[in-house]
Formats: sequence, structure tokens, C-alpha cells
Amino acid sequence: MTERPNLRDRRRQETRVDISWAAIRLTVERGLSKVTIEDIAREAGVSPRTVNNYFSSKAEAIVARHQDRARGIADHLRARPATEPLWTALREATLAQLNADRGTSSGETTDAQWTAGVQVMIAEPALAGEFLKANAAAEKALAEAIAERLGADVHDLRVQLTATTAGGVLRAVIQEWVRADPPADLTDIVHRAFDTLAEVLP
Repeated sequence: MTERPNLRDRRRQETRVDISWAAIRLTVERGLSKVTIEDIAREAGVSPRTVNNYFSSKAEAIVARHQDRARGIADHLRARPATEPLWTALREATLAQLNADRGTSSGETTDAQWTAGVQVMIAEPALAGEFLKANAAAEKALAEAIAERLGADVHDLRVQLTATTAGGVLRAVIQEWVRADPPADLTDIVHRAFDTLAEVLP
């Protein structure tokens, strides 16, 4: 079990989320090249120095949502019953975090903006490098939680393969949700993804 964050840590995380959402909203509205650190600071209600304390660039601020999402899944996985099958626990942890993530925008970001923000992360060439780094960090966080659950070394092949697959499921779910026309329910896509995975990974 992980320790509950103290008040200072929670406030720091809230500030990090607010800055990230501010960066996403402005980028969706204006395009990445027309957004500055000063703009993001003003939108988030903090100083430019605070933004720089949390993120090294506006690209990192935007992509942070993906990385935080994976860390959240890892935390939810740690909280699942130890007797629950691994892939069931991963499915439920993913559902819990994706649902929670839609409510972490300070009440200012609509579903449409959230979708547009994800589209920006996927499609913006200038974010490609940061997105790759975020994917690696996401899979590392998942691997650590999976290793704890299995009582295995984090570098164990089974742990690494499971973490890589779970990370791929998350990316595929988000991409499918963004592309869906007409719009599809995110929960249904998660279930469909894990059901499809179960067909090849019993």
C-alpha cells in the first residue's frame, strides 16, 4: 500500500494539474507555437517561475497529463484486492483512473476540450519527443506497480511485457476514443480493448 500524500503534496499535485490543463486549453485554442510560458502562468493563476519549477517546457506541461494518468493507474492497481486476477485488476484500475482524470480539470475544461487536448498530444509534431518520454515514464510506473503485485523484480520479463502491453492498451483506448465518430463511451472502449486482449492473452 502506498502512503497517502500530505496536504503540501496534494497542493503541489493540484498546481501541477492546473498548469498542465492551462497549457492544454491554450494550445487547443491558439496552437502550440502561439502559447508562451507567460500565457500558461496567467491562465493557471501562477507566476512564470512557478510554471518553470514544475515543467521544463510547455510541451512537457501538456504531455504531463498522459504521464500522470499512468501513475494514477499504477496507484489504483496497488489498491486493488490482492486476490484479483492481474488483468482484471489492470482493467479496473484503468477505468478508475480514466474516470477520475475527466474530473481533474478544475471544473473549467469540458469533455470537448479534453478530447481536443488529447488530439493535440497525439497529432502535434513538436510534442512527439515529449510524448515518447512520457510513454516510457508511464510504462515504468506501471511496471513498478505490477512488480509489487506479482512479488517480482521490476526488470522481470513478465513484468516488463505486462507493463508494455498495459501501456499500449491505454494509448490504443485514447486514440480510439478520440477518433470515434459518432462519439463513443470511454468505458465501453476500455472494456472492448481488454476483452480483445483477453482473446490473445488468456
